[in-house]
Order: sequence, then structure tokens, then C-alpha cells
Amino acid sequence: MSTAAPRTAGPDHLWSVDEHLDDILAAVRPLEPIELNLLDAQGCVLVDDVTVPLSLPPFDNSSMDGYAVRVVDVAGASEQYPAALEVVGDVAAGQADLLQVGPGQAVRIMTGAPLPPGAETVVPVEWTDGGLGEGPVAAMRARSSAPEGDTGQVLVYRPAEARAHVRAKGSDVRAGDRALEAGTVLGPPQISLLAAIGRGTVRVRPRPRVVVMSTGSELVQPERKLSAGQIYDSNSFSLTACARDAGAIAYRVGAVSDDVDTLRDTIEDQLVRADLMVTTGGVSVGAYDVVREALSSVGDEDEPGSGIDFRKLAMQPGKPQGFGSIGPDHTPLLALPGNPVSSYVSFELFARPAIRTLMGLKDVHRPRKRATLTAGGALSSPKGRRQFLRGRYADGEVAPVGGAGSHLVAALAQANALIVVPEETESVVSGADVEVILLG
Repeated sequence: MSTAAPRTAGPDHLWSVDEHLDDILAAVRPLEPIELNLLDAQGCVLVDDVTVPLSLPPFDNSSMDGYAVRVVDVAGASEQYPAALEVVGDVAAGQADLLQVGPGQAVRIMTGAPLPPGAETVVPVEWTDGGLGEGPVAAMRARSSAPEGDTGQVLVYRPAEARAHVRAKGSDVRAGDRALEAGTVLGPPQISLLAAIGRGTVRVRPRPRVVVMSTGSELVQPERKLSAGQIYDSNSFSLTACARDAGAIAYRVGAVSDDVDTLRDTIEDQLVRADLMVTTGGVSVGAYDVVREALSSVGDEDEPGSGIDFRKLAMQPGKPQGFGSIGPDHTPLLALPGNPVSSYVSFELFARPAIRTLMGLKDVHRPRKRATLTAGGALSSPKGRRQFLRGRYADGEVAPVGGAGSHLVAALAQANALIVVPEETESVVSGADVEVILLG
């Protein structure tokens, strides 16, 4: 995998959201395909179309426990005048040697067993006396207690049409059909289908490995005691969960202090297991120089194309951003703001599409809808910036949740959408038509 260097602009250039996203997606490339065992391939994206090598089911088989018979032999059967058939044997699932069903004969058959030659239909055991000379009410009990291989006579109390309770060969898929299309994300049903057609391995793009790291000397891990001026590190947990939700294998690194050497050493240690690195904090004025200095000297300084570009975006929240690549393998890195809402919104807009691009997916973005704003009053938005407000969406309507502050974690936990207010819009009134990005 190679990542192109980010575009650069003057320090006063204000990047649009679309410019920044386009820059990221133009630089990030899908991971190289690998062959994986089926269970290891879960969550990965299929590289090639998969063609069915054999039909499913591969043979006609019974969908019920019962008796395989000829249609003519049970025609007109009733409670008063049951059809009496000779039971010539059993056929179980997986059995290869099959008995021939002739006139006036029946073969006791189990669910999934091949339909024996000569048989045209299956009579469920509930329609019979179970082969023990009893009425249909006792059929189920009789079937469970009948000795294996028992022969004799069975009474059938109802007629059956041709091919009744028979799963036809190829009724699921036929040999030569396309089972799965390239670009499919392999979930449990797809893994099941691959196994059913005899595939033990499959060629996929692996799930990207994403390392998430918080920066800030004020950060403390949960369950530890806070001292004055300290806060708990929630961002690394939030963004690691976001990365997993996007389809990545995510690794969370505990908060790193604002020390150049410590930060640089930690990043270098983590590069070995990263297809993408995401940092949060240290990109705004103040800690800016520490992060920039640490990132500028990670890996091979002489490697062309490496480097992180720190930039300002015309958005709220999430104005300060960084993007580029580091190390000899040009590992892409996204440097996100430290405020909880800013980091979360930035991840959804930029890191999630990058992860899904690495996976090789065609559609890398969250779904978007139009909705009616149901706020009690007007929403304000800064001119020249695209604002992303937390909202609760349902049935074509969306209501804001909490305020615009980038620290409001409790409000974020109640949101299932982002309300998008365009750069040229400074006020949105209740009842207005707005764009929303659906989360989850």
C-alpha cells in the first residue's frame, strides 16, 4: 500500500470539508488482496466474483421426515380409506445406497435424505400411522420410537401431489450461477454460502488495522483518580469503537503526554501494526508544535512523499485537522482535534471513509437523507463554515440534541444523526428542509 503526500497550501488557506476529504481519498489506496480461511474472512470485502461449482441442493432430497412413495399409490387416501403400503426400508441423510420404490411400496425417509429412485413425492409422517398400525394422532410418537430399519406396512391417510415436500436439485443455486459478487462484505450468510458450495478459503481485501491514540498530558485512563486539571481519556475509546464499527481491526493506545520524544517513540512503536493511524488532540494552537515536531521525524526522514500537513477547515466543530503519511511504508495518518465532539464528527467525516476505502468498498460514506427540522426556534450557524449539529432522526424528521459546544458528550450519546448546515446558511428555522447524515 502506498499513500501519496497530501496537498499543501499556505498557512492561512481555509480548506473546505470537501477539499480535505477529496485529498484523503485520493491518497489512500485499498489494501492488497490476500487468501483467507472462511472465518478469518468475516467482515472482509470479496475481491472476485464467486461462481457456484455445484448445484444446491446437489440432489433431490426430502424436506420432512416421512415416507417416499409414488403419487398413484396414495391417490384418494383418507382417514376412512387409508392407503396401505409395504415399507421396504429406510433412507437417511448422507446415505449413498438407495432402495428402489416400486408399486405399492414406501421407503421411510429422513429430512435431508436423497429421494430414492422410483419415488415421486414425500408423505409427512404426521399423515400416517407411523408404520405401527396406529391412528394419525400417534404418528409423531410412533415415528420417534420406530426401530431403525423396521419394515412392514404403513397406512397413509392423505394423498400427496408430485414433488410435495421435495427440495429439488439446484432449487437454491445451480452450478455456474454467480454466488457472490466482487465487493460483497462477507457476513455470516455469505460465509455459510461459501462453505455450502465447498469453498474453504476466499480472496479478500483484509480488514484494515487502525491504531487510535490520544495525546495530552491532562488525560487519565478511566477508573483512575483524577487530580486537579485532569480529565478522563474518552476519545481513544470513542474512536476505537468508531473504527471497529467502520469494519477495521482497531487498537487503542493509552493517552500519550505532550512530550515530543515520548510521542514520537510511541508512534514509531505502533507503525508495525498500522494500516492507518488516527491521533486525537494536539492539532490546535498550543500543542501544535509538539505534534508537528514529533510527526515530522517519525520513520525515515529521507523517504520522499512522507509528511503531515496541518490545516484549518471551514467547518464546525473540527476546524484544526492534519493529514499525511509517516514512516517508510507511507502509513496514512489522520490527526484529529481533541475535543470529544470534534474528534467524533471528524472521524465520521474523514477517518471512516478512509477505512472503508482501505477495505476496497465502493460506497464509503454514511447514508444521507433530507429531513424536516423540528426545533422549537431558529438554529444559528457561523457564516462561511459548514456546521454539523447532533440530531435525533426518525420518520423524516430531525430535532437537534444539545448545543453546538464541542465538549457536549452527553448530548452526542443521544444523537443518531448529524444535521448539516451549509457554509452560506447562517440560520435555519423550525420546519425547514435540511440534510442529515445518519449514524449507526
